[in-house]
Amino acid sequence: MSSIESVSHETRVFEPSADWQRSAAIGGMDAYNALCKEAETDFEGFWARLAKENLQFAKDYDKVLDESNPPFYKWFTGGELNVSANCLDKNIAAGLGDKVALIFEADGGEVTKVTYSELLSKVSKIANGLKGLGVKKGDRVVIYMPMSVEGVAAMQACARIGATHSVVFGGFSAKALQDRIQDTGAVAVFTADQQVRGGKQLPLKSIVDEALSLGGCEAVKNVIVYKRTGADVAMQAGRDVYMHALADKQSDVCAPEMVDSEHPLFILYTSGSTGKPKGVQHSSAGYLLWAMLTMKWTFDIKPNDVFWCTADIGWITGHTYITYGPLAVGATQIVFEGVPTYPNAGRFWEMIQRHSATIFYTAPTAIRSLIKACESDQKVHPTSYDLSSLRLMGSVGEPINPEAWMWYHKNVGGEKCPIVDTFWQTETGGHMITPLPGATPLVPGSCTLPLPGIMAAVVDEVGGDLPNGQGGILVVKRPWPSMIRTIWGDADRFKKSYFPEELGGNLYLAGDGAVRDKVSGNFTIMGRIDDVLNVSGHRMGTMEIESSLVANELVAEAAVVGRPDDLTGEAIVAFVVLKGDRPTGEAGQKLAMDLRNWVGKDIGPIAKPKEIRFGDNLPKTRSGKIMRRLLRSLAKGETITQDTSTLENPAILDQLGKPI
Repeated sequence: MSSIESVSHETRVFEPSADWQRSAAIGGMDAYNALCKEAETDFEGFWARLAKENLQFAKDYDKVLDESNPPFYKWFTGGELNVSANCLDKNIAAGLGDKVALIFEADGGEVTKVTYSELLSKVSKIANGLKGLGVKKGDRVVIYMPMSVEGVAAMQACARIGATHSVVFGGFSAKALQDRIQDTGAVAVFTADQQVRGGKQLPLKSIVDEALSLGGCEAVKNVIVYKRTGADVAMQAGRDVYMHALADKQSDVCAPEMVDSEHPLFILYTSGSTGKPKGVQHSSAGYLLWAMLTMKWTFDIKPNDVFWCTADIGWITGHTYITYGPLAVGATQIVFEGVPTYPNAGRFWEMIQRHSATIFYTAPTAIRSLIKACESDQKVHPTSYDLSSLRLMGSVGEPINPEAWMWYHKNVGGEKCPIVDTFWQTETGGHMITPLPGATPLVPGSCTLPLPGIMAAVVDEVGGDLPNGQGGILVVKRPWPSMIRTIWGDADRFKKSYFPEELGGNLYLAGDGAVRDKVSGNFTIMGRIDDVLNVSGHRMGTMEIESSLVANELVAEAAVVGRPDDLTGEAIVAFVVLKGDRPTGEAGQKLAMDLRNWVGKDIGPIAKPKEIRFGDNLPKTRSGKIMRRLLRSLAKGETITQDTSTLENPAILDQLGKPI
């Protein structure tokens, strides 16, 4: 491989307004470039200044960056702090005790508001309850809970006593949960009787019971159950306790346990992993610093903002931009239990209107599914709601294709809100490459430029720099504070996965293909390296072909994969969701041909899909992530043998498994 070919031709550019340049935390490209230069000329001094300005250490650190044992970098060594105290106590001491921290909206629409003082009280009671059960600093606690105030409080309570939490998304199966409990050696599990999503009550406690019965989880001494619905669940005497019964009898004062800067705050298992779970371990000080900086830089958070990240706490986005980042900067944020399509597809817009949200952060897959819903029901179109409170929008989880970006910009943002298209990963802890709303000219489909201090580059297969305009492998050349520290219990796998010898052993491998614009230097993500297609010797990223398909006015969503082909080496197979009804028979064959020709004209004949299959939806996890590995199996005609319990819609596999 010499490079990945870029086939996109985006020319639309949206400059930041004069107001944004005046008022933003980083206003104008001169301010951005000055920060980048500071990081380049005095790397450690740059991070030391930011740590001093943002974090409260109980004991000052003695070294900014320890590079003595690469790639096991350590930040702010010798320092001590508590993450929960930096999120709660610090803000209350600054006079924000009566400020609303969380606006929780339940699936059914009920709203609960919790102030910083009330949240600290709740967190302290749960933390004291954990200590009463014998949970101590360094222990691991698994959290398998619905989106709730209690879920956020459980995470903060673990941080408060120095226990390392591992949140498992509430859609994972008993076997997946068992794997994670076993791998962490967890001593306790938080769960709920049930979770409520889309008007349905779904079991959680019974799945925990099943996971523990599978064996290998003997370290678990307690299961703490949040009574969400009041459903009748089996409670094992001596092991299981209701959360309210544990917490209500406790003091609402719990002194925060000071931990080393490098103390593991959490372990989070990457979704869609195959084989042994891959537990990404994050630190305390470095992780929290970057969560705070990205809240300030990317989201330009202001005291009166109402911030809403629609993610689940089971994913890294929910960790950094719900549980830690917003609270650490004293923000008010919305926490949502439900799904964007219940009771109808206007739920997001209705909530923005009701709570006067100012910053809205969601996934491209949610945007695309709502575009489809709007086509058939104008009542749920965002322009039917008052979204005038919005001043900034973001996208997260995967690259946003240009046409979805434009729809989001026009219909949700009213053509006045900057869109921060954030590139980052579970492993990076926070945003890496993203527009800054008061500085960066926006280009639909591009995550634009790295944040100050992030030394990102595009290289070839041996780590050599590629010129702008030539696609290759995305890497980061220098460590940064919120980076993954290791894979829990598997240091060798950490090195091989993220710092491979093929690239010299000193470059962080993001696992994505990327290209930089020849003029602006903007980055565009071209899809995962393992999703790169090799058609007749041409290497192409799947993202650009998907974007071309979605640019057609009939298409709501598309996912592209490859399958082996005797003639071309690999053939392109596209799975397409239309804005209208799914066609069959001759009508489907004609539309497939029209879309093939559309891509051929837009990109070139080499990019034409060999086959197009239509579905009412794509196979997605409950977080909205498209499971492309399942699509690859379908394209090859293989029987699906992988675990599909995390899918929101497993029945869609039958539909997509049949060619037209």
